Amino acid sequence: MRVAASAAIFAAFGVVLSSTLAVAAPFKCPNVGGNFVFGQEANINTLDQMTSLTISTRNIAMNMYETLMTRDENNNPILELAEAMTEAPDGLTYTFKLRQGIKFHNGKPMTSADVAASFDRYAKIGIQRSTLDNVDRWETPDPFTFIIRMKQAQPTFIEALSSFSAPIVVFPSELRDTPSMQMTKPIGTGPFELMEVSPGSHVKMKRYEGYQPNTAYQERTGFGGYKQACLDTVTFRIVTEPGARVAGLKTGELQGVEDLPTKSLPELKKDPNITILALNNWWIQIANPNTSFPPTDNVLVRKAIQAALDMDEILDAASDGNYRLNVGFQYPNQPTYTDAGKETYNLRDAALAKKYLTQAGYKGEPVILLTNKDYAPMYNSALVMQQQLQAVGINAQMKVVDWPTSVQMMQNTTEGWNFHFTGWGTQPALGPLATMQFLVQPGAMYKPKGGIDDADLLAAWKDMNTKTTAAERQEAFARMQKAVLEKVYSLPFGSFTKVQGVRSNVKGFVPFRIPRMANVWMTN
Repeated sequence: MRVAASAAIFAAFGVVLSSTLAVAAPFKCPNVGGNFVFGQEANINTLDQMTSLTISTRNIAMNMYETLMTRDENNNPILELAEAMTEAPDGLTYTFKLRQGIKFHNGKPMTSADVAASFDRYAKIGIQRSTLDNVDRWETPDPFTFIIRMKQAQPTFIEALSSFSAPIVVFPSELRDTPSMQMTKPIGTGPFELMEVSPGSHVKMKRYEGYQPNTAYQERTGFGGYKQACLDTVTFRIVTEPGARVAGLKTGELQGVEDLPTKSLPELKKDPNITILALNNWWIQIANPNTSFPPTDNVLVRKAIQAALDMDEILDAASDGNYRLNVGFQYPNQPTYTDAGKETYNLRDAALAKKYLTQAGYKGEPVILLTNKDYAPMYNSALVMQQQLQAVGINAQMKVVDWPTSVQMMQNTTEGWNFHFTGWGTQPALGPLATMQFLVQPGAMYKPKGGIDDADLLAAWKDMNTKTTAAERQEAFARMQKAVLEKVYSLPFGSFTKVQGVRSNVKGFVPFRIPRMANVWMTN
C-alpha cells in the first residue's frame, strides 16, 4: 500500500489524503443566530439526493448530507467524511479511514456500516450508479475502515467518487432499503438538519447542534472544509417568478436569491442594502432529444433541427443578453475544453434544414418541446427554438409543465415529448467525466431505443474512464463530444452567467455550484 493515490490523479486534482495539523485558528461564526430566507427559482422533485440530478434538489439537500469525498473551491477532490485514504500500488484497492465522533441528525454515531449501506443503496437505485460499475465490492473490516476493491484499475475513480452531481451521500444504515425517490426526510451528517417541507412553497432547515466540523481545515472550501452553521434556520422559499425574487430582495422579505434577471441589475446595484454576486459560466443551456419517439428517432430530423438553430437568438432570449457562445460540454476557460464537433454548431442554415427534412421523409409530425416556466431561461429557449423550427416547416409545439414534472417525464417516459430543456452547470464545472455521464446508462438523456447505449459513445466513455494518461482521456472526451453532436444526441446552445444577490447584512455567502449555507452569518 502507499499513502497516496496515483500521482497523475493527485497532480491534476490535488486530493487531500489525510488530516493535517491546523496551523491557524479555524473559522468561528462572527455572529450566531438569524433566520435566512433564500429565494430559489424552481421547486424540488425530491430530497432523495441519490436519485436526483436537479439543481433545485442539490441546492437544499447538500446542506444536510455529506459524502466520503467532495470537491474544494477549485473543484479538486478532497476528503470529507474520511480523514485518510490510501490506494494500493496496483490501483485495485482504496482504503478509507473514517473521521470519528461524527453523528447523524438522529444522534446515531456514523460507522463504516452506514457507509456500506449507503453504497449498497446507490448501487441499486442511484441515478448515476454507473460510477460503481468498475467496483467489485466494498468491505468494512472495522467500524472506521471502509475498503473499495476494483475489478480493474480506473485512473478516474477518485474524480467520479468526489463528484457532487448526484453523490453517494451517507445516511444511517437502517435506511438502506428505502425505495427510489422515497427518502422524504433526509438524515445526514451535515451542518443543517431538516425541519419541514411544504411542496411548492418551501423547505426549512435548522442548525444541527451535534455537527462535527472537519478539523483538517480552517475554512470552508468548495462544499467541504471546516463548516459551521452560524444561522439558526435557513428557509429555501420557492419563488419561480423573477420579478417576485427582485421585489423580495428589495424589501428584505428574502435575504438572498438564486437568480436575478439581467434587466433588474442596474437598479439593484444602486441599492446600498443589496450585494450583487456574479457567478460566471453558470450553466450550459441545453435541449436533449428523445431518440425513441418519432420523429426525433430519425437522425435526419434531428440534424434538420440542429441546422435550423440560431444560437445567438436563443441565448439572448434565455439570458437577457448575458451569454457567450461555445460549442460542446465544457467552458472555454477550462483546460479540458474542446471544440470537437464545431462544424455542427450554430449553423443557421434553413436550406440545409429543409434538405434534411426532405431526405427524412418528414410529413409534418409534431415535434414536442418539453419545458417549464420555473426556469425562465429554459422556457425562453424553447419558445425561440419553436419559432425557428416553425420557420423551416417543422411542426414544433410547446409542452409547458412545472420543473419537477418535466424532469419526471424525461426520466420515466419516452412518449409524448421530443426535446427536454435543461441546463448543465454543476457537471461541466466538475469536468468532462461528470458531464458525459449524462449520456450513458442508466440515465442517458437522449433516451436511446431499448435503453441500449450508442456503441461509439460507449467506447469513448470507457476510454474516458480507463485510459492511463490524461491526454488519452482528453482525446476520448473529444471523440465522445464529436459523436454526440454529429448524431444530435444533445443540443448545447451556449453558456451564460448567473447573478445572485443577498442583503448587505448577509456575510460569508460566496456563489458556488450549490448555495452553501455553512459559514454564512447575518450582522443584524
